[in-house]
Amino acid sequence: MPGFLKFSINDLTQAAVFAALIVVLGLPGQFNLAGGVPITLQTMGVMMAGAILGPKKGTAAVVLFMVLAIAGLPILAGFRTGTMALSSPTAGYFVGFLPGVIVIGVLTAFMMPRYNLWLGIGINLLGGVLVIYACGVAGLMLRTDISFTAAVTSNGVFVAGDVIKAVLAALVAAAVHRGRPGLIHPLRIRRSQFTQAAE
Repeated sequence: MPGFLKFSINDLTQAAVFAALIVVLGLPGQFNLAGGVPITLQTMGVMMAGAILGPKKGTAAVVLFMVLAIAGLPILAGFRTGTMALSSPTAGYFVGFLPGVIVIGVLTAFMMPRYNLWLGIGINLLGGVLVIYACGVAGLMLRTDISFTAAVTSNGVFVAGDVIKAVLAALVAAAVHRGRPGLIHPLRIRRSQFTQAAE
């Protein structure tokens, strides 16, 4: 089995804790604004999973959360299930949780072993906002007659809130990594890999 797919009990525990955190962040509910897209704190949980646990454990946490939601547990914001989310026009935003946490986790791992707050904010914005928005826009266009421009602009009202979530997630991640270094195994591209690719 590839090393990336091997999980220790500690890895699984951390992933389960963050899956539970994402659930808890949905308890305050949601606010539906333009286009029916819900504002929820669960996207901040996705950002924190990638920024604190990295690509392996962070992805496992989000996968566990999504599997439980699809299995029928009402753990999405507004007490929705995964099947309810997937059958709605906003399905892409839910699906986007997975590529979003992968992007954040991988890029954060390349940054480590020292977490840089400003770079962390940028990574959270890329994976937790742009990637999820891109999936959401694709979902809206597939499920409705909305145009690309309309789908993109419908996200405008959520940008400020998502920027705040990206900043808060990075602040929490920075504090956690200062207090408990080594949670994320640093990723490095060896020079030999470039040499082999060029040959």
